[in-house]
Amino acid sequence: MEIFNPNANIPFMSWRKMSMAVSVFLMIASVALLATRGLNLALDFTGGTLIEATSVEALDSEKVRGTLAAGGFDGFTVQSIGGSREIAIRVPPLAGENANNAKAQAQVVDRVKSTLAQAGINVDIKRSEFVGPQVGDELKEDGVIAVVFVLLTIMLYVAMRFEWRFGFSAMAGQIHDVIITLGFISLLQLSFDLTVLAAVLTVAGYSINDKVVVFDRVREIFRSARKMGPVESINKAINNTLSRTLITGITVFMALFSLFFLGGPVVENFALTSIVGIAIGTLSSIFFCNPILLWMGVSKADLKQIRPEDPALAARP
Repeated sequence: MEIFNPNANIPFMSWRKMSMAVSVFLMIASVALLATRGLNLALDFTGGTLIEATSVEALDSEKVRGTLAAGGFDGFTVQSIGGSREIAIRVPPLAGENANNAKAQAQVVDRVKSTLAQAGINVDIKRSEFVGPQVGDELKEDGVIAVVFVLLTIMLYVAMRFEWRFGFSAMAGQIHDVIITLGFISLLQLSFDLTVLAAVLTVAGYSINDKVVVFDRVREIFRSARKMGPVESINKAINNTLSRTLITGITVFMALFSLFFLGGPVVENFALTSIVGIAIGTLSSIFFCNPILLWMGVSKADLKQIRPEDPALAARP
């Protein structure tokens, strides 16, 4: 196929105005979604009620999940413990209720038990208790600080390795990828737990790696191609790295689709978030970051290698 040919000449930068318009629209839409709908925080962030239930018969976790979902429960988790006859159910607080409250906990337990009983799943409640969020306010603040620090460090690294415009473009691409991925999570109201957070961080890591590969080729062609302008140089760099980008992406997607279809509900949201985020990150490396380089006026002169003068040669007549 032509797209796997390193000598292909697909004019990616001729579509830069359209691609930038789409990217800006998606970012604005994502910010609007996050501001209006927010994220559907899971128990890892909100806390809730832990219920351990037993039965004289084997319990099917999938059937329990389906029954609770049909009964109007949201954001819960079901896990088999101690064999096939014992399960642990974590349920978020009821609307307007504090989970760390005996009355609220009793309401949740009674509702869970009656919902299961209506579906023919008779259980005895072994114990119930309030469980706090795994991610507290202090950890949330530390996480935000860590993300900002990582973005600034990435920008500094890329700026030192390439040029400051590349660093700015890489950071803009990272922000672009993370915001749109979070907007997708908000749109579908996926349960935002620690596995989904891990997926967002995975997207950020994959994204910057892809951008460094493309930027490295851009720099190389800028320095070696004497008669090419910035647009032609960037087009050639993207075409040269396109086969690597596609092969790497296809390999990753094969693994993620396997997780999505075969991994079950525990890793389903992780796989879906990673699939969407990595697709966005791959496209932004081509259609978002490189147009920013052109907009900022990067040129051959900016990437010239400055060689230190040799005092011995300078002293020669």
